[in-house]
Amino acid sequence: MEVSSKVQIFNIRLFLFICMYSSQKLIFISIIASKQRSFLLNLLPCLRKPKPFKYFSFPPSFSLSNSMSLPAKLWLKALTVTVTSSNSAQFSSFTQTVQQKNPSVKTLLSIGGGGNDTIADTFASMASQPSRRKSFIDSSINLARSYNFHGIDLDWEYPDTTTHMTNFGTLLTELRAAVANESQTSGNTELLLAAAVFRSADYYTINYPIESISNSLDWINVMAYDFYGSAWNSSRDRTGPPAALYNATASQVNGDAGITSWVEAGLGADKIALGLPFYGYAWRLLNADEHGLFAPADGPADGPAIRTDGSINYKDIRDFISQNGTQTEYNATVVTNYCYSGTTWIGYDDTQSISAKVSYAKQKGLLGYFSWQVSGDDNDWALSQTASTTWG
Repeated sequence: MEVSSKVQIFNIRLFLFICMYSSQKLIFISIIASKQRSFLLNLLPCLRKPKPFKYFSFPPSFSLSNSMSLPAKLWLKALTVTVTSSNSAQFSSFTQTVQQKNPSVKTLLSIGGGGNDTIADTFASMASQPSRRKSFIDSSINLARSYNFHGIDLDWEYPDTTTHMTNFGTLLTELRAAVANESQTSGNTELLLAAAVFRSADYYTINYPIESISNSLDWINVMAYDFYGSAWNSSRDRTGPPAALYNATASQVNGDAGITSWVEAGLGADKIALGLPFYGYAWRLLNADEHGLFAPADGPADGPAIRTDGSINYKDIRDFISQNGTQTEYNATVVTNYCYSGTTWIGYDDTQSISAKVSYAKQKGLLGYFSWQVSGDDNDWALSQTASTTWG
């Protein structure tokens, strides 16, 4: 991206994360934060009742119905991260608010996000030059400290060239050095560092900088979902398990293969958090009588809670099931749930899949799990409670 002499401003996503973290295990749940104080204080039983090691994340937005960006700015000329004055109060009170129920909770500031090429392009531009990286790093640390966060998380989706991956590794190395230096100078505990990454250790054959990731980050959040989507050209003509843990076919993308690739690339399992989706994708079946996995379909189904990309939150899936007498299925071989009614078919993770995946994370010695996003859970927190209970 060319940077002109004129200041250019791009919206980026700035998220808030809360956690109960220890060096032993991590449980990380992504939810939409609300301006309402009562929501933050009454989030989940596992937040209200302190446990040895839990981790939660809050991407903040102004309602529980969407997950768009909080209006933060990355000034492209200076490449510094700032919070607009209209959002300063929300950032200032966030850590104090969530710690009222449990002082052990930690908060992280996450910068970036998916679904927007401008965000990825801005990351690439920033990471390409030392001076730009320094401006970004310094402003990120200052922002985290100013608002009393305990860490920084980067969400670059995705470094998609060898050069971008190299620059990403350099960015992480320099960020870790800057965080250590700031801690030594200020006397504060070092900020936690994390990053959201692709499902596997390579982004379509372009390898992640494993050594830099291992040496610089406290953990990575592996986005083990969005394998199939009803609006995508690659999968709109067949139903599919959006976040399968295992293979259904020899060529099928799956979470286990991704996690294995990270470990085989040299990253410790105890630095990996497994991603869990609290949403699914809805397809329109070509024939209502063909309703299994990989059944013929024709793009996204229609429905009041189904977005244009075919995605639908778990809580809305449960409503669809109860309102339509929908048939539900669980495939334990693949580890996925799906339901169908008429020509509407939805692939998603229900409590069986969530329990199986959290058990998998424990068995593999992973640091923990995270979800995108808890605002998609139902009113009884069925998925969140299942995950927490399964982990123990």
